[in-house]
Amino acid sequence: MTQDASLHQRRRPPTADELGGIPWLDRLLPSERERAVASIVVGDARAGDYVCRVGRPVTYWFGVVEGLLKMSADNADGLTMTFTGVPPGGWFGEGTAVKREPYRYNIQALRTSVVAGLPMETFHWLLDHSIGFNRFIMNQLNERLAQFISAREIDRMNRPDLRVARSLAALFNPVLYPGVGDVLRITQQEMAYLVGLSRQRVNEALAFLEARGVIRVEYGGLRVLDLAALRSGRFDEPAQPPARGHARGIRGHAAATG
Repeated sequence: MTQDASLHQRRRPPTADELGGIPWLDRLLPSERERAVASIVVGDARAGDYVCRVGRPVTYWFGVVEGLLKMSADNADGLTMTFTGVPPGGWFGEGTAVKREPYRYNIQALRTSVVAGLPMETFHWLLDHSIGFNRFIMNQLNERLAQFISAREIDRMNRPDLRVARSLAALFNPVLYPGVGDVLRITQQEMAYLVGLSRQRVNEALAFLEARGVIRVEYGGLRVLDLAALRSGRFDEPAQPPARGHARGIRGHAAATG
């Protein structure tokens, strides 16, 4: 393929390791899994690539195997509104896929990512035949509703530390994003894109949260120490100043990854 080939043109069969990162496959019966695996494709998305765009017809149900995507849309004033990020293990667009509607949002890669796609024909076949798949989709829709209610609350928050905390909590949702675990590989600039704040504000908010023992900033990522506090927005006073050098570590990773 040429460097200008579209993400769809760059699709390929998944490797065994990539299939191992798809959480819903384990919910299927052997015959259902065999049918699903035979139809799944993956694409190697470059930073800036669009996985789906507003108004385009739905052809796949998508998930992130590696990397980080953002979900956004442009408002009437031409400003971009970011709804959420999609880290590894996250599958999205099930509501659009169920209704076969055109997309109402854009999904774009923030960094080099591996994106998996399940064709609509197989998606609806699994809905018609697989109890395990239906339960997974129901859980997804339920968690997604709670996520977007929380996102509306975040939009109205004036305190950067609360915006960053609640946005981080959304990315550490174990139901929607089981591939994240305790550490999220993300740069300050990527976090700024997702939260809608400047990189400096994000840096200050991360230092605030780290001082209160809620997170720990590591080289190239963030470790959650108190997910309940991130979700509630209730933070204790810092027991000690944050360790110096953590912010430099994540900034260094941002520069290294471009």
